[in-house]
This record gives sequence, structure tokens and C-alpha cells, in this order.
Amino acid sequence: MRPVSIIPVSGMPEVRPGDDLVGLVLAALTRLGEALRDDDVLSVAQKVVSKAEGRLRRLDDVTPGPEALRMAGEAPEKDARVLQIVLDESSRVVRWEHGVLITETHHGFVCANAGVDRSNAGAADTVVLLPVDPDASAAALREALRARTGRTVGVVITDTFGRAWREGHVNVAIGIAGLPALERYLGQLDPQGYELRVTEMAIADEVAAASELVQRKLDRCPVAIVRGMEPGGRSEPATTYVRPPERDLFR
Repeated sequence: MRPVSIIPVSGMPEVRPGDDLVGLVLAALTRLGEALRDDDVLSVAQKVVSKAEGRLRRLDDVTPGPEALRMAGEAPEKDARVLQIVLDESSRVVRWEHGVLITETHHGFVCANAGVDRSNAGAADTVVLLPVDPDASAAALREALRARTGRTVGVVITDTFGRAWREGHVNVAIGIAGLPALERYLGQLDPQGYELRVTEMAIADEVAAASELVQRKLDRCPVAIVRGMEPGGRSEPATTYVRPPERDLFR
């Protein structure tokens, strides 16, 4: 077993649509006297990926429809324009109660407000949306990093989700490239000879959660390097985490 370290990549500027995100990350690493190594895993906050890709909407450009207006009438603290954007980003509403809106995104993720977020948007009256295809975004970042540095790394794009049955929020992987989503122990034996039948560890989610320890929400540090975990070369998309309806007891 090798120790795992988490290195914050601080000092990045505000990311805007069209920015060279890889260039900004590499410039920040140079200022810190750090460099990528083979088998590093780069944890990147979804918000900077979405900003670079232009996944922003101005509230002044949104006209709420009947459903958003109805919901805003039930929860006056909610902005009908934001509710409309959430509905636009959702394939279905899972739960709407007491002003809490849980939806399934077009990616298949079940989360609050379809990942639509007003915090750290970079401009007033603006919301940030999830990337259209976070796995493709992660793959593009990985390939660009390999082209510019010669290093083979993994990339995890993260977002903060709530958790069923538990209070609090935790970073999870919504885009993956260059490492598995799951480490499967099915069929292996424990020290007493018992065969494991269901154990699958969410490796990329664990990378995402660990990176939050150094990124934090208000520290303007959207990138971290997780070093020492040896991703192993196998790659799976984050959509691997979406449980099929026939196995989801809570749909």
C-alpha cells in the first residue's frame, strides 16, 4: 500500500466562457512549483468546467412557464426563472415538497435542482448549469493534458450532492476519464474465506470526496491533484453510477 496525497491547485483566476481551462491549470501549477506526474488524478470542480464551456444562463433571458409559476406560487422564496431553468435541465421531477426540488437530470443523475447553482457564478443574476456531457468533458481535459505535458493522468469532474438518509453534502464524480468508477470485489474471498458478492467501491466518488478536503467551497481552489492511488488504466464513465430503474427501489 502507498500513501495518497491531495495537493490543492490554488491561484486560478475567475474562469469565463471560452477560457483555456487546461492552460489555466498548468499556469497555476507552474506558479506553485508543482507539475503533473503519470497516474496523478486531477479533480476538477464542475463549475469551472461549465463556465469554460459557456454553460451559463442569465435570469433576465428566462421566461417562466406555467409549471414554474405554479411552483413559485407554492414556495414564494423561489425565483420562478430559476425553477424554469431547473425544469429545462431535468428529464423528470422526482420530488417537489416544501420548496425542495429533486429532479433527474438528462444525464440520469438524481440531485437537487438538476445541479443548477447561483453560487460562485461569476456574475449577478446568473446560474451555472452542469456540462452537457461531463464524461466527454473529462476525456477532453485528459487528452489536452497529455498533449501538453506528456503525462497520462486521470480526470474526475466533481459536483456537490446531498445524500439520501444522511445530512450534509459531499463531492461526487459526475465525469470520469482514465480511472474506473467502481472497484469490484465480487467473487474475491475475505480473510475468513467468505466470498464477496455485492461489494463495489465507488473509487471516483471517493476521489471527489477526498479532494473537497483541500478545495473547500469558499477558497477559490477548484482543482486538486490526488496522487498515489494508481488508477490502473481502466476507464469507466460516471454514468456507470446511474442505477438501472429495475434495481432502484426509490424511483
